Amino acid sequence: MEPEDFWLEYVDARGESLGGALEVMWPVRFEAAGQVRAFPSYRGQRNFSGWYWAATCAELVGYESWVELGHLMRLDAEPDVVAVASQPFRLSWRYGGRGRRIKHTPDYFIRRREGTAVVLDVRPDERIEPGDAAKFTATAEACARVGWGYERVGVLDPVLAANLRWLSGYRHPRVRQEPVASALLAAFSEPLGLLAGARAVGDPLAVLPVLYHLLWRSELTAETRAERLSAASLVRPAPAAVGEVGWDADASTAAVAG
Repeated sequence: MEPEDFWLEYVDARGESLGGALEVMWPVRFEAAGQVRAFPSYRGQRNFSGWYWAATCAELVGYESWVELGHLMRLDAEPDVVAVASQPFRLSWRYGGRGRRIKHTPDYFIRRREGTAVVLDVRPDERIEPGDAAKFTATAEACARVGWGYERVGVLDPVLAANLRWLSGYRHPRVRQEPVASALLAAFSEPLGLLAGARAVGDPLAVLPVLYHLLWRSELTAETRAERLSAASLVRPAPAAVGEVGWDADASTAAVAG
């Protein structure tokens, strides 16, 4: 593939379709773009699509399956993610002298706090056909050419997914109440059991939602991959530096650093 062979199409905020060579189009803020394709809906459909309200950007972001929803929640909980867009653009290219262009629409475009970008494809390992693998490889090459990261992720770890589903119910900024939040941060300045720390601050019915919000925001941290959150879960202060706290995906992640 020649560098100029990658072509990118997207839908801007006004709903207008635009396209051009990847090397020309890459500076576009694709986190603000519209979906370049709609999700199909038909009788007997096996996957479930919908819209998820992302606290990160205070906008609805689409998902096409429960697997995508799990990763969308994971991204929303990442401290260094500032925006996520679904179906952000369509990439096409010719390969091996073929006249017909091969097309691929990545699942998500992610903007990180420091300004870098990551393109994400979500596909379980067992559902990757040779043609899919070739598209993912070409997309990774395209991203590398313009300095984007690229990842292909599979099914999220089930324990982590369950914890994210629970904590996502407390993701809205209005859940963070003062002075309860500050009192919780002080109570967990040393590792302490989840319920014991909540009780040290006040009535658990009033305190626990704020505690779950702080865990979602990674202002406090607990083991979320090896075990389900419980009253006995050990809660501790989060590392101070952004980027030291994160919600890792799973072992079936292929990544090209950007």
